[in-house]
Amino acid sequence: MSEPHDRRAAVTGIGVVAPNGTSTDTFWKATQEGLSVLGPVTREGCEHLPLKVAGEVRDFDPGVTIEERFLVQTDRFTHFAMAAADFALDDARLGQAETSAEPYSIGVVTAAGSGGGAFGQRELQQLWGKGSRFVGPYQSIAWFYAASTGQISIRRKFKGPCSVVASDEAGGLDALAHAARAVRRGTDVIVAGSTEAPLAPYSVVCQLGYEELSRETDPSRAYRPFTDTACGFVPAEGGAMLVVEAERSARERGVPVRAFVAGHAATFTGASRWAESRDGLAQAVRQALDEAGCAPEEIDVVFADALGVPEADRAEALALADALGAHGARVPVTAPKAGTGRGYCAAPVLDTAAAVLAMEHGVIPPTPNVVDVCHDLDLVTGHARVAEVRTALVLSRGLMGSNSALVLRHGATQ
Repeated sequence: MSEPHDRRAAVTGIGVVAPNGTSTDTFWKATQEGLSVLGPVTREGCEHLPLKVAGEVRDFDPGVTIEERFLVQTDRFTHFAMAAADFALDDARLGQAETSAEPYSIGVVTAAGSGGGAFGQRELQQLWGKGSRFVGPYQSIAWFYAASTGQISIRRKFKGPCSVVASDEAGGLDALAHAARAVRRGTDVIVAGSTEAPLAPYSVVCQLGYEELSRETDPSRAYRPFTDTACGFVPAEGGAMLVVEAERSARERGVPVRAFVAGHAATFTGASRWAESRDGLAQAVRQALDEAGCAPEEIDVVFADALGVPEADRAEALALADALGAHGARVPVTAPKAGTGRGYCAAPVLDTAAAVLAMEHGVIPPTPNVVDVCHDLDLVTGHARVAEVRTALVLSRGLMGSNSALVLRHGATQ
């Protein structure tokens, strides 16, 4: 790559709030063990809706880490984001970054698809049930997909480059790529990632128009990508935030570099045109490998998009063969999201967090609930696989047609 060595984009902090764990440690333990936490949708107002299974974040109390004045003006998806950002900053030893003498050296970039559905629904119910005087002023901002970027930067007094990515599910990877590019161009630190909270009744109703949404009532059968019984995806809430900073900054602070964001590319092939996503995803992979200076055979693991729709899964398997050649059938592939649900923009960020942890621990987590694979893939199922992981490829596609590929290198890479 052409950027100066000390400007390489390094991942130094990870913060997770997920259905299988509300800390990075608990998330990784459950992911490594292949635990499935999918279950019945329990949110009030959703009982009569066709969506019966989802990945819910349980035992999360935002008041433990977030001040009341921020809680009252934000939605659940932003609560997740602020908490995950705190965890990531603490992990990167930047927990007191809001007191930094260089506030312009830190920025924020997030992606979101569903926005603040629960907050918006509550305020609309107030409007129609009691009248306009009972609608709070924060309705104008809490539902907005940009709310998390805004609230993290305001709360932490970060004045560096801040932005929001709107490219449906693939936006999670695109946000990390924007963070890496900002670092290469001179910003010291970017807090980047995505969180979602799409399980309010209003949000669920909006999702029912997706043909790809699973209507299965048995949690163990509701989301089985790359199998003959694939019947769609299960939605999820939660997500992750990462600290991406210049390698020089990390070395000067004595903070371990956990991974490098080495390459990224994105394409667009159109909404629900899954057969065509084969070419678009393959092209994204090729370009991401090229930016990373990485040969196909260097990829040690692929974290798959794994939509759970037969046509889409077939296209993804073929895209890997197209982009990686013979290595596409040999490289280990995994989809931990089969046990937690597909959290829209947050899903590939959780995959990225898992990929970094896989490189650190030398373990590839399995794909929960999947036994019989019907595609020419080395899909890791059943139990985690011990392996040396130096380079990981993370894939994502959106229901509206975006495709994205991200290449990560081990933190010890020189």
